[in-house]
Amino acid sequence: MTIARTICLGFLGAILLGALLLTLPFSMASGAWNDPLVALFTSTSAVCVTGLIVVDTGTVFSTFGQCIILLLIQVGGLGYMTLSTVLMLLIGRRFDLAQKFAIKESFDQPYNQGTRTLIISIMATTLIGELTGVFLLFTRFSQDFGLSQGLWLSIFHSISAWNNAGFSIFSNSLVGYHESIIVNLAISMLIIGGGIGYEVIIEFYLWVRHRLQGKTRRFTFSLNFEVVTMTTLWLLGLGTIAFLFVEWANPATVANMTWGEKAIAAWFQSVTTRTAGFNSIDIGQMTTAGLFITMGFMFIGASPSGTGGGIKTTTLSILANCTKSVLRGRHRVTIYRREIAYNIVIKAIAVVFGSATVITIATAIISFANPEIDLIQILFEVISAFATVGLSTGITASLSAIGKVVIICTMYCGRVGVLLLMSALIGEAPPSQTNYPEENLLVG
Repeated sequence: MTIARTICLGFLGAILLGALLLTLPFSMASGAWNDPLVALFTSTSAVCVTGLIVVDTGTVFSTFGQCIILLLIQVGGLGYMTLSTVLMLLIGRRFDLAQKFAIKESFDQPYNQGTRTLIISIMATTLIGELTGVFLLFTRFSQDFGLSQGLWLSIFHSISAWNNAGFSIFSNSLVGYHESIIVNLAISMLIIGGGIGYEVIIEFYLWVRHRLQGKTRRFTFSLNFEVVTMTTLWLLGLGTIAFLFVEWANPATVANMTWGEKAIAAWFQSVTTRTAGFNSIDIGQMTTAGLFITMGFMFIGASPSGTGGGIKTTTLSILANCTKSVLRGRHRVTIYRREIAYNIVIKAIAVVFGSATVITIATAIISFANPEIDLIQILFEVISAFATVGLSTGITASLSAIGKVVIICTMYCGRVGVLLLMSALIGEAPPSQTNYPEENLLVG
């Protein structure tokens, strides 16, 4: 039982348990037994914090079923290793070296940190973020639905947004609140906070504390903080401008909105395409250019150690600087005057290649099983599933059984990570001291 297999089986166990609970009549608003495939699809989407659905969450599932979905979202967002570590801390059990390495691998840490401090920081950050979201959303939802229902809607959407899950109790997601500044900004804040990674949040907190204490020593940010924040800001800005440009005259999305509403809608789509899954406009009515831009942003995704998926912002930055180094005739990759290790560059290339391979295979299988659906819609669905986004053009429920199973597998692969899943399947490679002679190869 390797570390990779422990993590993959942990997520699989949570999915199967969730599917079993969602099959029960107590989980259904009708009181009847649920379709096992629907239950499995919903459970996988919740644990993998994706948000793709084949039935309406708010009307098909009972309050008990919605609570199960919310619990699965929280489990998926925090991760199997985080929750198992919390349980071990509660019972007072000590961690052995293998468990510490498993936690390090789960959060993609370059070295072992204090396990207790690490987990407490993650739980505290999550709790503060979600409670803040509940408070902000309650100010609007309580006006529309009353205190009790407004509180439940605030809790559900806050947890769903922080974990970048995209599940909504509303049948049209947040289309009905496309003009609400408080709802759009609160959901955006939660999506960015959960997707940017707990390390960045904690480092920002340490910087604020450093400034408030008036220390004269300069605070040095880590390379991860600089790359994640700058890449995220660039993507958010470019995404907002791009969506405004391609959807400005589209009467089915934003053309009939005021200038302010158009800006809010474009900003929200720029944020939510980064693995969140909420939408304030009809995705199925977007222009072809808008769909392709959305697919590009979905493929990039969120940041390491965050609740989102995709290839991650750091991978994009590494590959962009690889290209920059080649164009300048350099043999080393540098970012902000710091050299990136060779093994990190190779890993980034492997992540992109593996991700593209999974998306290609899944798209081909679904296209063969559902020839009546347009290719761009299938490709959009597959990228959304792999990047654990949850946006859809509306074809999810109409997919065949084979197509739904492929989407389930794609969501699982995207959540655990393509490299981690391959490592779990084939096992860890034995160390080798063999070196082979170099030879040139034509490229490009």
